[in-house]
Amino acid sequence: MKVLVTGVSGFLGGAIARAFMERGDRVHGLSRRAPQKSGRDAIDLEHFQGDIADLEVCRRAAQGVGVVVHSAARVGAHGSPAPFERTNVEGTCNLLLCARDAGARAFVFTSTPSVVFDGRDQEGVDESVPYPRRHLSHYSRTKAIAEEMVLAANGKDMATVSLRPHLVFGPGDTSLLPRLLDRARSGRLRRFRGTTTKIDVTFVDDAAAAHLLAADALLEGGARAAKVAGKAFFISSGEPVDTWKMIDRLLEAAGAPRVSREISPRLSYFLGWLCEILWRGESEPPLTRWVVRELATSHWFDIGAARRDLGYRPSVSVEEGLRRLQAWLQTSDRRIEPHR
Repeated sequence: MKVLVTGVSGFLGGAIARAFMERGDRVHGLSRRAPQKSGRDAIDLEHFQGDIADLEVCRRAAQGVGVVVHSAARVGAHGSPAPFERTNVEGTCNLLLCARDAGARAFVFTSTPSVVFDGRDQEGVDESVPYPRRHLSHYSRTKAIAEEMVLAANGKDMATVSLRPHLVFGPGDTSLLPRLLDRARSGRLRRFRGTTTKIDVTFVDDAAAAHLLAADALLEGGARAAKVAGKAFFISSGEPVDTWKMIDRLLEAAGAPRVSREISPRLSYFLGWLCEILWRGESEPPLTRWVVRELATSHWFDIGAARRDLGYRPSVSVEEGLRRLQAWLQTSDRRIEPHR
């Protein structure tokens, strides 16, 4: 099988591409940066370098593929809407068109639980929870638009599905851990006083495996595909964890101290609002109201539908995932740089 994976130079996209390649599938990779070709995290595939908002690049990358896995996205807590709309909405539209034109039979979209986040606790919710009337960030708004487009494109010629992995972590992390370390090293990380919240996390290998399961289910057709096609699924470890304990464990794995300073959520929300005013450019401010609400609320999800319909079974516990992350970080050639 020939598979196109977008965002292949990124953390999850690279893991998905490696998982397909390890079982013998041929992979096309599409990303703005070329993936690493040497070292422990090398990935050697047929790479197409460019922007998914470029229709011609998408068309070339999709030629001859049977499956498209779309994991590329503009991620961030702040910024003007145009870049998010260009990548997350226009780029997804391009890939759907090119996948259909290329004769692809399956389209797997990497979404996020943020598409249904309304600023309040979400404890054990399933896929029936609706999109909010008002999104709290351009990221979540544009990802929700993209997810709706993907699910609406499901049909007899090309089946589609959307996966919502939450807080993917593990060896090779280029997003979550660097952001945490950046804030911790600069003294900008504070735990919220008087709050106890729980979150879901997902080990990267399990997140990648879910994408393979989704692709296989769509290709199989019949009753199995009918349970999956045109639907969204939450993906996680299935072990909700205390938010700040998890943050502390991630920092410890990287050799950084635990978060000791505290701040009230109300003051933090005000500071987030103030930062948004002062940081009017494209650079990400130290704090935003969306980040505050994410940290101040519980969000963990019922993955029963993924277990039942996809056959998804988390294989790496949170504890084992942290152990593997620490072992990866302790190898001699590892250095987590501040996120930029």
